[in-house]
Amino acid sequence: MAKQQWKPGNMLYPLPAVMVTCGDKSGRKNVMTAAWTGTICSDPAMVYVSIQKKRFSHHMICETGEYVINLTTQSLARATDYVGVRSGEKEDKFKAMNLTPVMGTLEYAPMLDESPVCIECKVESIQELGSHDMFIARVVAVHADEAYMNKSGKFELEKAKPLVYSHGQYYGIGNHIGKFGYSVQKVPIPES
Repeated sequence: MAKQQWKPGNMLYPLPAVMVTCGDKSGRKNVMTAAWTGTICSDPAMVYVSIQKKRFSHHMICETGEYVINLTTQSLARATDYVGVRSGEKEDKFKAMNLTPVMGTLEYAPMLDESPVCIECKVESIQELGSHDMFIARVVAVHADEAYMNKSGKFELEKAKPLVYSHGQYYGIGNHIGKFGYSVQKVPIPES
């Protein structure tokens, strides 16, 4: 297979398109979109989000050490894009997009009521990396929408129709292919 060589860049796609919520000590709240986010440790549960210093949310997270990663859905695609291209310094993006901030266990950072999963985070460290600072955080609570719980108590996020970001575009996720470990799972031999 022929490949072109490009200059170094971020081509690790698709990524979750999330809305990050935060607040400052004066009571102002903000919501922004981030795709530079992910899991970095499972025990203890830790995540990160990378944010440019010029973003309005940056100083809020530095000040309080709190943020919430709110997973998004296809029905939230327009709001997800809007809060990523507009500044909370100039307008109330919650109001502009009819998003509902609700408080969970954190003191300053609200969750989004419309999100199927809200991950409350406390910053452990900040890594200055260049264009972005990485806020490495411990997960202190996860809030999952009961609408996506099945009768046996399993959370079915796929029913929320999650939104992903890939090279400047938003997409829904595709068809189910298999579960973790399916490639080595022993297939039962049918009885004759």
